[in-house]
Amino acid sequence: MSDPLERIAAALERLAASPQAEPDWHAAPAYVWDGQCSRPVATIAAPSLDQLKGIDRQKAQVADNVARFARGAAAHDMLLWGARGMGKSALIRSATIAAQSDDPQAVALVQVGADALASLPALFSQLANAGRNMLVYLDDLGFDGDQSGPRRLRSWLEGGVEARPDNVRLAVTSNRRAIVDRHMREQDDPINPRDAVDDMLALADRFGLSVGFHAASQDDYLAIVSAYADPLGLVWEPADALEWAKRRGACSGRTAWQYVVELAGRAGKPL
Repeated sequence: MSDPLERIAAALERLAASPQAEPDWHAAPAYVWDGQCSRPVATIAAPSLDQLKGIDRQKAQVADNVARFARGAAAHDMLLWGARGMGKSALIRSATIAAQSDDPQAVALVQVGADALASLPALFSQLANAGRNMLVYLDDLGFDGDQSGPRRLRSWLEGGVEARPDNVRLAVTSNRRAIVDRHMREQDDPINPRDAVDDMLALADRFGLSVGFHAASQDDYLAIVSAYADPLGLVWEPADALEWAKRRGACSGRTAWQYVVELAGRAGKPL
C-alpha cells in the first residue's frame, strides 16, 4: 500500500468504532442501557417478595401490576416515591423476578441511568421490535432545575410522537412524589402561582400507578431484620438492632440490611 492516501484511509478504518450490534432481547432477565447500547445482566439481585416487610400494600400493588404486564394484560406505568431505603428499587426487581418465575421470557427489566434519559427514544425504537414485554426502570430520578427533562418524560409516557411502545412500561423511583424539586418561590409567580405547581405535578399525573412509601416503625424495622437474618441463621438481639438504627438516624429496610451485613461480618460468614 504505497499510496499515502490509501494508508491514511486504512488507518482511519482501523480506528473507527465498529457499529454496535442490536442485542438479543431474549437472552437475559435484565439489561442495562447506557444511552448507546445495552448489556445483558445474567441474574437480577433482589430479595424475595416474602422478605420485603412493612410495605404489604405497596408490594401487592406493584407485584400485581408487573404480573399483569408479564401476562400481556393492561398494566400501568409506575411511580414509586417516598422515604429513602424503604424498598422501592428492591420491590421493582423482586416483582420482576416473581413475574418471570412461571415464564422467564414473559418480561425483562431494562435499567436506564439518569444520564441516559435523553436516549430513551433510541431505546424505545429497539424495544418495539423485541418481541417481549420490557419494563424500563429509572432509579432515583430527579430533575433539580431541569425543565426540559420532565417535559420530555411526560411526552414519552403519554401523548408524544415518541411515546413508549405498547410492549414497554416505565417504572420510576423517586424520593419526591412530584419527582421535580419544588420551592417556596412557586407561590411568588406573578401571573398564577397554581400554574407553576400544576406544571411540576403534571409529570407525576402521567403514571397510572403512584405508590407512596413511608418511614418504617420500630416493629416494621425489626420484622425486616428478622426476614433477612433468620434464614441466614444469624443470631441477633432487638436492642442491638435498634441501637444500630439509632446510630444511623433511620429505621428502614436499607438500615436493616446493613445491620444484617454487620451481623454476618461479626459471625465470619459471607453473604
